[in-house]
Amino acid sequence: MNQRYFSPIVAVLLLSGLQASAQSLSNGFMSGRGHGSLSVSTTQEWYKQVYLVPEKVDRVPIFERIHIQSVNLFANYGLTDKMEAVVSLPFVRSEGQASEQVVNDLGYTNVRQGLQDVTGLLKFKAYSTVLGSSVLNLLGTVSVSTPASNYKSEQGLEYIIAIGNRATKVSTAGIAHLQTASGVFVTGQAGYSLRSGRVPNAFLAELKTGYAGPSIYVDGWATMQRSGPGTDILQPGFDGFFPATRVSFIRVGVSGFRPLAQGFGLVVGGSTYVAGRNVGKSTALTGGLAYNF
Repeated sequence: MNQRYFSPIVAVLLLSGLQASAQSLSNGFMSGRGHGSLSVSTTQEWYKQVYLVPEKVDRVPIFERIHIQSVNLFANYGLTDKMEAVVSLPFVRSEGQASEQVVNDLGYTNVRQGLQDVTGLLKFKAYSTVLGSSVLNLLGTVSVSTPASNYKSEQGLEYIIAIGNRATKVSTAGIAHLQTASGVFVTGQAGYSLRSGRVPNAFLAELKTGYAGPSIYVDGWATMQRSGPGTDILQPGFDGFFPATRVSFIRVGVSGFRPLAQGFGLVVGGSTYVAGRNVGKSTALTGGLAYNF
């Protein structure tokens, strides 16, 4: 099986929530030296319920309901057979439904938009072994993410709809990828993310299983984040600065890739939160076009 054939699947990403992302930018496949992919995808995401402390609420404070639209540019390239570079850049539009009176009286806006955070990632294969008819690969990643524009995320309830937390993040992760001869695979990864400013650091983990065949790719996944010490929205100690809240969640989803012609293929996906803390209970749908070379 040609592993690089499925590298565009990681374009089904960046389903941005209030302060959190969906899947990891890395998977268990390697593109191979001189090979890679380019993709553009768009995501529609919405929520009105929010996981607050001590319980979930049915309406977003101030803004009632939030709709997020994003367009993500993604590229990966095999520097060697054992090392791969990844770059991702999303444009995000976050829209609330605050009443006209609230907007006029408080001077708020219902829309914030702009380039969010650019991320660069290096993935490397550290070990590979044959287990019967299957192959086990152990990989590692290092990534850096930083704001790509001057979007605001400041103190005040108006920044519930901020498109990001304006933090620089340095993250590392370890990946175990088991590939069977039938095309079925299981990938697990875990890592840690250091964030600048008052944004809490976080433990990250993801489990994915699926099928990578000659003409189709499908997977199901679950990802989690558990933040370190921080504040809780509208609780004692909260000063209106949302990036300082401890955002934790479990999100599940599915994604797929179908080749079209001459290196092009279609990517689709969907996801939803099933548990969380200081995060909107969003549902997201993604579609995009990828080119593999």
